[in-house]
Amino acid sequence: MVDKLIMDFALADERIRAVHLNGSRANPLVNSDDLQDYDVLLLVEDLESFLIDRSWINKLGSLSLFQLPDDMELGKDPLSSKPSFTFLMMFKEEYRIDLTLFPLDRFNKEEPLDSLTEVWLDKDGIFQDVPAASDVDYHIKKPTSREFQEVANEFYWCSTNVVKGLRRGEILYAKDMLETVVRPMFWRMIEWQTACAYDFNIDLGKSGKFAKRFLSDDEYKRILETYADADIKRNWESLKLMMELFRKYQEEVAQQLGFEFNKLEAVCAMEYFNTHNHK
Repeated sequence: MVDKLIMDFALADERIRAVHLNGSRANPLVNSDDLQDYDVLLLVEDLESFLIDRSWINKLGSLSLFQLPDDMELGKDPLSSKPSFTFLMMFKEEYRIDLTLFPLDRFNKEEPLDSLTEVWLDKDGIFQDVPAASDVDYHIKKPTSREFQEVANEFYWCSTNVVKGLRRGEILYAKDMLETVVRPMFWRMIEWQTACAYDFNIDLGKSGKFAKRFLSDDEYKRILETYADADIKRNWESLKLMMELFRKYQEEVAQQLGFEFNKLEAVCAMEYFNTHNHK
């Protein structure tokens, strides 16, 4: 229904020259559900006219909630500029369309498309040889030795900040450090360790949302145990488990990829943890 709505809209508007579907709905490995967004790219002529008169949105449904990220100061990089404009739109009919307008004359036809691309419409015959959509662009990248060492260093160094927060009873600070700094490094190591077994031809998804497909039930359960509530004691336990798992994965990745394992760094971080974890 929604795809037909988008296609009818695009076919009727001469300014729209091509329609691409990106994202999870173009990914053959993702199980579809009614919560998936429609990530749509419209290659257009006269982009400015779409911004001046926005009544065209009504042709897609009854708008309920929306965001215009390219029109916001929040998170904006004043030094960057891009030719596209994005509308994130939720409709009362209970679907969401993340629609990006891109000027056709600024589109570089020599650059490869995102691998998760389905060409829905091509009025000018520009996209004749687009391969079948796949998640290859999102496969986990094999780390360099330097990247491996720096991720480990960031994990262990910042784990000491979590320890300080827990020791002082500053749970909000400790949780913030744990979830926004330490955990991303934790997941990087999990990704590398998991991808080694698949020759780096897999995607665990954003925040590990596909990880359950590739991990054993026991591994997945232990990773879930690193997520604690706001109880200080349980956060000590979670951090300890996270550090133990990280070291295990770190050693395995080092062995698989022939990298040096900095044992001293891991030992010193755990000693700091043990010194300040007064039970």
